Amino acid sequence: MSRTRNAVFGTIGVIGEVLITIGVLLFAFLVWQLWWTDVVGNRAQAQIVAELPFEPVPSPTPSGTLAAVPVIAPPRHDDPPVMDEPPHATTFATMQVPRWDGEPARPVSEGTDRAGVLDVLGIGHYKGTAMPGGVGNFAVAGHRTTYAKPFNRIAELKAGDPIVVRTTDNIWYVYRVTSTQIVEPSDIGVIAPVPGKPGETPTERMITLTTCHPMFSARQRYIVHGVLDYWAPTADGIPAELAGGAS
Repeated sequence: MSRTRNAVFGTIGVIGEVLITIGVLLFAFLVWQLWWTDVVGNRAQAQIVAELPFEPVPSPTPSGTLAAVPVIAPPRHDDPPVMDEPPHATTFATMQVPRWDGEPARPVSEGTDRAGVLDVLGIGHYKGTAMPGGVGNFAVAGHRTTYAKPFNRIAELKAGDPIVVRTTDNIWYVYRVTSTQIVEPSDIGVIAPVPGKPGETPTERMITLTTCHPMFSARQRYIVHGVLDYWAPTADGIPAELAGGAS
């Protein structure tokens, strides 16, 4: 009887140790997935942005004892220049959203695969959709959690909010949010040239942001649509939206 009891207790002890080990490994995985990938991703994306071949914008001029006043680029509403679609995994732009106060400029690269773009380069451009400023739909994707989570605060966006894109050919494009929606992952019509109307010929210059929904799940997609408000060469200054001069 005692041998049987000891064997049972021994088995329970082994099972307990295994469960504890699994728990520790799961905890370590969660720490890596939810925290460390952000640390590494933020560092890597900041380095990517710092190395982009941007020309300097005009320096602000001192204003007596007051803080320097930024040079604001005059908005242009004529047809903007549009760069060619680059090779896969090429970083060609940055994106800034003033609504997300405290968030840095994020790199935008060609492609939306996780291993080559989203996990390592930040925001990804859907191949074949319009480029910044182009007629059609400039559609991009980004993580909402993990890997620096560039679209973590996407649900904060409201109609009228600016989304500022700066390309490596030194052009600013300022879009304005028009709508948000939640769709099924199979609804690829949201990135069509005319969102929601596949097959129609576009006449507007649009932007679409896509990410997973709800948080920590890929069950659905959170979508933000916008239209181009204006563009400006970086040589003319910075958009007022980035200087706090507009809402």
